[in-house]
Amino acid sequence: MAWYEQSWLAVQEEFSDLGEVEDITRIVVRMLVAIILGGLLGYERESAGASAGLRTHMLVSLGSALFVLIPLQAGMKVEDLSRVLQGVTAGIGFLGAGAILKQRDKNDIRGLTTAASVWLTAAVGIAAGMGREATAVLSALFALVILAILRAPRRRPVRERPQQK
Repeated sequence: MAWYEQSWLAVQEEFSDLGEVEDITRIVVRMLVAIILGGLLGYERESAGASAGLRTHMLVSLGSALFVLIPLQAGMKVEDLSRVLQGVTAGIGFLGAGAILKQRDKNDIRGLTTAASVWLTAAVGIAAGMGREATAVLSALFALVILAILRAPRRRPVRERPQQK
């Protein structure tokens, strides 16, 4: 056997985890669902001028999906994924903390909604990665309603507020 044939066989062995067309399709669908839903949430945050936008949310969702897809592909039982989920949740907590900014005014804290949306986007990605696409879609839709429709009114400085009688 020639060296290039041996090399090609070695490459095929490296990608053996994607053997059947059904497996490839399942993985691609789960990853695409995670990316699309993360993108929808990120687009809303970016349109609101938040620090974490489209790409960040897409990457968080895709990464979270991968963190559960990989152990499932390796044969880990769904019941044993709790440690993986704890690690993802803790890591996303650090990422979300970076989105929170305290302003000079002690009562002016910004980025809490963005941090919460990053955290929720990770959960959406986890749901998609575990094959719970309906749960992921419903969660993302609920989040979009909360983010887009229930937008809090902007605070006005004290001097612009109407006088109370």
